[in-house]
Amino acid sequence: MSPGTGTAAARPTAGSPLATGVLVWAATAAGVCAAVSAARHGAEVVLVEPGRHVGGMTSGGLGYTDLGDLRAVGGLAARFRQAVADHYGVPPGCYAGPEPHVAEAILTRWLEEAGVTVLLGHRLVAVQTAGARVAAVRLLPPPGTGPELEVRPGVVVDASYEGDLLAGAGVPAAVGRESRSTYGEPLAGRQELLPGRHTMPPWVSPFADDPSGLHGGPLLPQVKPEPLAEVGAGDGGVMAYGYRACLTTAPDRIPFDRPDDYDEGYWELARRLFALWGRRRDELSAADLVGLEQNLAGGKCDANSLGPMSLNVLDGAAWAYPLAGEDQREAIREHHRRHTRGLLHFLSADPAVPAPVRRELAGWGWPTDEFADTGRLPHQLYVREARRMRGAVVLTEQDLRRPRPQPDTVALGSYHLDVREVQRAWRWMPEHPDPVAMVVTEGYLSVAVPVYPIPYRALVPEEGTVDNLLVAVCVSASQVAFSSIRMEVQYQMLGQAAGTAAALALDAGTAVQRVDVGLLQQRLRADGAVLEPPA
Repeated sequence: MSPGTGTAAARPTAGSPLATGVLVWAATAAGVCAAVSAARHGAEVVLVEPGRHVGGMTSGGLGYTDLGDLRAVGGLAARFRQAVADHYGVPPGCYAGPEPHVAEAILTRWLEEAGVTVLLGHRLVAVQTAGARVAAVRLLPPPGTGPELEVRPGVVVDASYEGDLLAGAGVPAAVGRESRSTYGEPLAGRQELLPGRHTMPPWVSPFADDPSGLHGGPLLPQVKPEPLAEVGAGDGGVMAYGYRACLTTAPDRIPFDRPDDYDEGYWELARRLFALWGRRRDELSAADLVGLEQNLAGGKCDANSLGPMSLNVLDGAAWAYPLAGEDQREAIREHHRRHTRGLLHFLSADPAVPAPVRRELAGWGWPTDEFADTGRLPHQLYVREARRMRGAVVLTEQDLRRPRPQPDTVALGSYHLDVREVQRAWRWMPEHPDPVAMVVTEGYLSVAVPVYPIPYRALVPEEGTVDNLLVAVCVSASQVAFSSIRMEVQYQMLGQAAGTAAALALDAGTAVQRVDVGLLQQRLRADGAVLEPPA
């Protein structure tokens, strides 16, 4: 890849519109790769981020990188992996991922070297269209820093997890699980209730005042009240969200003290779960619940959600997030923060938790050098899925499990279908002489796929809708297909493709749907992208 040649946009002045060649919305890793790629191909680029950090989940707690088939990883995604190795002076792959602050520093340096103008803390107010184009995007700067800002772009890339800009432009999108009949996908819709590592074991009552599960009553916290849809039906449910906590065993770690907003009653379901495990004499470790493994550089851990009571929030709060306004989203994020802080304190201090688990947690804590300005929790909620564009083509389960060559391939995917838990619900189970109510966990799905092509058509709206918008994250796919595409490494490759295409569309003065795909593929290959599945 050639040295950065992008021209930084002029800094906005009070009351004056800001014109730019390419506007990238959201500084996720995909957004950074889109902005850097567009700038390196000569475009003037403005990258706008509503938060105060760049990198999204790549710098926001998801240090453990899900790669899939490494032979399918190229371009900026491969360059990022090499940059991490160079930072630590080790071969690529020596660590599962970088420390969060290192990931953010690498991505920030890329933006500076490419000459990208970065606007942090700017919220999306409105998207103005003229005909089939995004004509302007109105932004609200951080409080006390000035009036609304209007950006007038030539081409726009929506690289957000939520897809707010594409929705504001009037591009159709879907949210949540479709039914099996929508695209003829055998794995779509509500899943069977099957046993597994992530599943609540039987005989845990959902009723607050009825541990027997025989008589009913109000539900415990953390149990979704709505009834389950039929198996295979679409219910709009989204994969659980959570905060991927960065933890450490370093001597200067910050302990999991009791949070000021700690709610004893919120954890009654967990107490019943531990009581059940105790009666069964199951041997447990903290790693069985939150994945405590020093898998990051610096002796740190990217805590994950491995058991039936974990960092994932399964009460259905995430279902409202994709279409919610900012105030409601912030309330949902705060609900997830309380859950994360509360869970780690509960596991380290509550008498209902087996002593070995509490002792294990006591050896861990918050790092002093991560997320100091966000209360030690990551700056990014793990939004596993939100909107998904309905674009020029919709990728489905069949496209991933039995892939066919695509003439407009711009990236390869390879990670397995990975639908995380969708809800913790309950149902009456038939027992003699009377049915018994039990808590159930539903939604988890993991199915291997071969390396598959991702076509350019999945990144652009249908022709005639909006002709200067590309989408790097909320791409056009069914929920089942998206469960594989959604990995950060694949987002990085899709961001590079979107940014390169944006620069080409700008240069040619053409709609993004009419970009010369052959030239796009030529430039992607020259920049290290891998577009042919390995033999």
